[in-house]
Parts: sequence; C-alpha cells; structure tokens
Amino acid sequence: MKTKGCRVRTSQIDLIPMIDIVFQLILFFLVSTTFAQLPGISVNLPDSSTAEGGQTASLIITASAEGELWLNEELVTIEQLDLALSEFDTGEIPSKEYPIQLEADSLVTNGTIVKIFDVLRKNGFAAVNLRTRENNSK
Repeated sequence: MKTKGCRVRTSQIDLIPMIDIVFQLILFFLVSTTFAQLPGISVNLPDSSTAEGGQTASLIITASAEGELWLNEELVTIEQLDLALSEFDTGEIPSKEYPIQLEADSLVTNGTIVKIFDVLRKNGFAAVNLRTRENNSK
C-alpha cells in the first residue's frame, strides 16, 4: 500500500553557530589571560639548603658564566652598571634599604661577584639578595 503525500522529516542540528561561540570563548580567554613574565636570561643558579623566599626587587643583576652582566634585561658592562646605579632613583626608599636581587651562575668567579658588590656599595645599595635554587637533600 502506497501513501501519497507523506513526507519523512529529518532534523539536523546546525553546529556552525556553536563552533563560532566556542572559538570566540577561546580567543577571549587567550587575550584576557596574563602570562608570568620571566627574564630571558638563563643561568645555572647554585644550590642552597637554607634558601628562603625573598623580597621582590625591581633591580635584578644577573652574571652569566660567559662573563656577561645584565641589569634587569639590559646587557651592561661593569662601568655601565656603575653609571646606571648612580642615576637610579629609589623613590621614597633609601638606597641602603632598596632591595636588589643578584643572580649569578654557579660558574661565575668570586672576582666578578666582588666587583658587583663594590659597585653596589659605592652607590649606597646594601640590601642585596643572592638568588639560589633550593637544595631538597637534607
């Protein structure tokens, strides 16, 4: 028996609007997410079994094993470091109390560290934190 005029309905879900919304959500979260900005200078920090978390400093001095010296993310010589520190404005904090973080590769010589400390003391900076890696073997 044949039925005339009977149509079979099929339903389909249009996925294009859903894909558009998911794509926009992904873009929103990518744009609104803040990323931690880590310095791009790679040093092999020495281990310390007594390492503690320290104050965050706005001045970071990095000495690499290759003999390079960095002030924050700017490559400097020891003379340029001296000049930059002499011109640096610490604001309301006295330079003697202004925190400076020193990151030195474990292969950096003691002489380089002494030169950096001499420049710091000459410019009145005394609150220096030495950055190390925590040694978990106790």
